[in-house]
Formats: sequence, structure tokens, C-alpha cells
Amino acid sequence: MNDKIFREKSAVIDVGSNSVRLMLLADGKVLYKTLETTRLGEAFSKNLQGAAQRRTAEAIAAFVARAKSEGAKKIYAFATAAVREAENRNDFLSLVEKTSGLNIEVVSGETEAALGMSGALKNADGAVLDAGGASTELAVRTGGETAYKKSVPVGVVRLKDKCGVNVAKLRETCERAADEFADAAEQIKSVINNVTGIGGTATTLGAMKAGLKEYDGKAVTGVRITREETGGFADKLLSMPVEEIEKLPCMPKKRADVIGGGAAWLYAIMRRLNLPYIIVSDEDNLEGFARSKNLL
Repeated sequence: MNDKIFREKSAVIDVGSNSVRLMLLADGKVLYKTLETTRLGEAFSKNLQGAAQRRTAEAIAAFVARAKSEGAKKIYAFATAAVREAENRNDFLSLVEKTSGLNIEVVSGETEAALGMSGALKNADGAVLDAGGASTELAVRTGGETAYKKSVPVGVVRLKDKCGVNVAKLRETCERAADEFADAAEQIKSVINNVTGIGGTATTLGAMKAGLKEYDGKAVTGVRITREETGGFADKLLSMPVEEIEKLPCMPKKRADVIGGGAAWLYAIMRRLNLPYIIVSDEDNLEGFARSKNLL
């Protein structure tokens, strides 16, 4: 009998600047992904805020309990920009260990870029653009080799904290920050038709483009969004009250206040690098991290 009666299960938790995400795996396959938006990176000024730490630690503990209850024998966790940049990150890491017994691996910006590329592209050539809560990563692979990887400390939560509801300031900030990726212009030319967008902004816009009523990662993966469409989303969302954005299909309530800025940020990068479109993927650094641990 070749079928396994018991499936070896494991879990990966991504502690992001906007959301905490859980991915459960069994025998090298993803069973599901889910998230809780905790805004760990909100009001960031060298230190993580106490309330944000507590919210996030509670979400992590709940995910650990859930993963264990569903049979996960190994649980891994990694953290990105908000934690790696915080002067008080050890306080947060200690809080998480105390509340859930979990040790979190804090990854560098370049490692985060590489994980996103591994998750979205596997071994294929192409580029991956990951707009997160507190940072944005761009990675390019050509000829099977990494040609470029960079992380800049700009993301949707930081844009909201810095610009609030000032649309003119937001657009100016995005245009100026997009210059940080100007050094990728040459490397990206050879893969310009295979640029993948990952992260909450890209997947939410992908769901909107696909007209989904409920989010479906498989349906979102492969959706193509042009530069003009991205700009159109930014214009529309930035002109709407948050209460109206919340009513849109597939719009997570806790993302409604940052999605307009996220669209404007993606559009600015696409303009700066002359990208005709991005291809959305629900597979991202969660899969990349799992692959680095030989879980996929």
C-alpha cells in the first residue's frame, strides 16, 4: 500500500509589517494559507509600538495553536522589515517566545527578496516585485542566476503613516521612492515580460481585476495587470472614502485604508522601470521560505 495513512504536516508563519500569515503544509504540498492583519509596523519610529506587539504576538500564538491542533509537527516563523529594523526587536521576539514558544528567524531585506523570487518563480528566470507593509523588494533572475535583489524601506503601512490622506504628498513620495529601483532598469529588460507581483496589494488588485467575489489564490495567480490599469486602480481607490472601499468584493476590511497607496506605489515603480504589466502570484515568500527548509 503506497498511500500514506499519516501525512507529515508542518507550518510556516510570516510575521509581516501589516499582517501575520499562516501556511499549513503536508507532504510537500500547501494545504491552505490564512492571515490576520495586526499592523505590527504602524506608527514605526525606530521601535515597535507596544499595542502592535501584543496584537501580533496574540495572532502568532493563535496560529501556533491552530497549526498544532491540525497536526503540524514542525512550525517555522520568519519576520521581515518591521522587526529587522526595530531597535526593540528583542523585546518583541522575547514576547513571542514567551506567549507561543516560537523562535522567529529575522531575515534581511536581500534574503526577503530572494525568498519572494523562489516562491513565485521557483527556478525560472524573471523578476519579482513584492510591495509589503514596511518594505518593498525587487529581485531579478536571468540565465538561472540572480542578477539583482534589493529591498527599500517603503511599504503601504509606512506610506499611510507618512502621508495620511494627502494624495498629492502620497504620489510625490511614491515617485521619489521609485527612483531607489532605478539601478534595476538594465537587468530587468531581458525579463520584462515575466515580472511577477506578490504581496497584499498585488493580490488584492488581481482579485479586483478578475472580478472575484471571494478571494481565491489559484484564481488570482496568473492575472495580468497593465501599468495603465494599475494607475486606474490608484486613481479610483484614492478618490473613494475608506468606508466605500471596504464594501468592494474581495477587499479585506483592514486593507481598505492602505490599498489606494499601495496601488499608487506599484504604479510609480512600474512607470520608473517602464513595466508594461505585472503578473500576479499568490505564491510568495511563504512558499520561498518553506522551500528553503525543504518543506516544498
